Amino acid sequence: MNTGEETVPGDGGALSSEERRAAEAVDAERLFALLADLIAIESVANRETPAQERVAEEMRDLGLERDVWEIDFERLRRHPSYTVDVDRHEGLGVVGSMGRGEGRTLILNGHVDVVPAGEVERWTHPPFELTQRGGRLFGRGVVDMKGQLSAAVGAARALRDAGVELNGVLQIQSVIGEEDGGSGMLATIERGHTGDGAIVVEPTGFVIAPAQAGALSFRLTVPGLAAHGAMREEGVDPVEKFIPIFQRLRALEAERNREVADPLFRGEALPYALTMGRLRAGIWPSTVAESLVVEGRYGVAPGEDLAGARRALEDAVAEAASGDAWLRDHPPAVEWVGAQFAAARTDARDPVVGTLAGAARSFGGTEPRVGGVRYGADMRLLVNHGRVPTVLFGPGDVREAHRPDESVRAADLVELARILAVAAIRFCGTGAG
Repeated sequence: MNTGEETVPGDGGALSSEERRAAEAVDAERLFALLADLIAIESVANRETPAQERVAEEMRDLGLERDVWEIDFERLRRHPSYTVDVDRHEGLGVVGSMGRGEGRTLILNGHVDVVPAGEVERWTHPPFELTQRGGRLFGRGVVDMKGQLSAAVGAARALRDAGVELNGVLQIQSVIGEEDGGSGMLATIERGHTGDGAIVVEPTGFVIAPAQAGALSFRLTVPGLAAHGAMREEGVDPVEKFIPIFQRLRALEAERNREVADPLFRGEALPYALTMGRLRAGIWPSTVAESLVVEGRYGVAPGEDLAGARRALEDAVAEAASGDAWLRDHPPAVEWVGAQFAAARTDARDPVVGTLAGAARSFGGTEPRVGGVRYGADMRLLVNHGRVPTVLFGPGDVREAHRPDESVRAADLVELARILAVAAIRFCGTGAG
């Protein structure tokens, strides 16, 4: 994330007595207790229900008005915005609300699903056990993003404990399926849970991010011709045929990232990365492979025409194939499969951006940094489908996610809860304000 050139309005200033009371009411011990319970639940795809039940239980104890429902995936699959990397068949939606409902609605959104821990022996600490060391918290999901979700719940608790009654509504959305396409977020919007502004508590390093890049999943199949390994010359090796295609796709990536016009992404080395993450070929060591299949993700810019972006990749593959006699007669195939994360952007002048900036400024005393993030997130569904002005904001570095020894600073989660509580007061209003 980089500091953008856009300015973000919003008063910082000293905290009011009501805001200070709410900030001081943040219960760090309760926040970390909820987080410990959530980390202990291995909430990978299709196994998020126990984590959602734990969040719903915490909301009940808080006295929030709750909506807990079974997601109808049979119906949801028919929605044009439905996209997944895995076959979804069950899950809960969980939303908790507080406030009189006479003013604006602010959404605090986070997801409970996590990616698998991978090779557990690579972890210094058990991945599904919250560990604190040197002021940092370790465990799968502490930074992406059970830690921040616990802080959002902690902000609601602080408002309640401080006796703050909001004129509007503070809505805590706990969703599933973010890592594999956003099905839980889509279900929540379809349920009718929208608002006047939203903060998705992603790990942005406390950068206010009113823009996120997109990521389109693709599958590329390069045909070959099988032959006995001892007669290799009688076959066609798709690995060899893939090399010029790989080189052309790397060139396409360089072209798309050479001159980045968006000020929120300017200075990023590779905001719209093209990653070929999985490659497989062949059925037997002594057989020339019949085909090679590559699966990857294709970064897209906010505002970019997705059909045009897809066409650019397809054309690059076709161009590389045109220089080879075999591939001209047996063209590679590009398929757009799995999660399709569109990009999204919120006007930096929107009240949710300014309110959050002001709340953060009240604590830090410095101008909040503003930038875009290069990864996909549920923000795109809130903005593009729910029509809710949305920003990403939270502590931690996304580089800590999806890897062993995932961690975040414990104090930063408490700081987030305080900022969110103040932002809620200012956005939703109170009888005292």
